Amino acid sequence: MTDADVFDLDRFTPYRLAVAAKRTSEELAIQYRTRFGISIPEWRVLVHLESAGGDISVRDIEARVALEKYEISRTASRLEERGLVTKSASTTDRRLIRLALTTEGRALMADLLPLARAYQEKIEKRLGAAFEGLEAALDQLLKEGANPAD
Repeated sequence: MTDADVFDLDRFTPYRLAVAAKRTSEELAIQYRTRFGISIPEWRVLVHLESAGGDISVRDIEARVALEKYEISRTASRLEERGLVTKSASTTDRRLIRLALTTEGRALMADLLPLARAYQEKIEKRLGAAFEGLEAALDQLLKEGANPAD
């Protein structure tokens, strides 16, 4: 018997986390795509700008979300075309692009965030008592500098 014969993909944590993340992300994405016409990458950039409370660099967003720099740049260009964000060069490093929500972008987020909060409540209700344990486990996995080899 080989390792492949006994490997249970349905119990393999990285696989299960990826599938759960994709499913939960898509459930919410269907709602904001239908109501607001935005994609998952657009949502990630917009919500990041909203939570930053001002402008933020593409590099800062890249460090926090599961998107490559080129994806963030393309997404930012689409959002700029729609009038939802502005792009500007950093005053300290001209190579660094900074993004900020426009008035229209802030208005969109004011409409969109209640939808996200309601979805969060739905997840919490679905998980019940297991939710706190999940949050603690995710915090541990996402801890900056966490090394799976440790």
